[in-house]
Amino acid sequence: QLVESGGGLVQPGESLKLSCAAFGFQFNVYGMNWYRQAPGKQREWVAGISSGGTPTYADLVKGRSTISRDNAENTVYLQMNGLKPEDTAAYYCNARLLRDDFWGQGTQVTVSS
Repeated sequence: QLVESGGGLVQPGESLKLSCAAFGFQFNVYGMNWYRQAPGKQREWVAGISSGGTPTYADLVKGRSTISRDNAENTVYLQMNGLKPEDTAAYYCNARLLRDDFWGQGTQVTVSS
């Protein structure tokens, strides 16, 4: 199970830190990802972090976001800075290993003045 938190309404230029707590599986061996889905659009990959802690980012957030993981707390984070209205979306946490593919319920991020 994955449980996201940390979303909310912010103004353009502000920051948010999303969290995703994992339960019921061996978190430290899974690759973790953040995806987002805006209304009327397909879900898109935002960032990922390997089991070893190597981060990767989509161009749409590169330089503005940092993904990290705390294996002791079974939690993955997404720090987002310089938020833009186009970042408005539901953000989903994903855990993936071989054929295992777990998803959270999402947390809403709204960027608006």
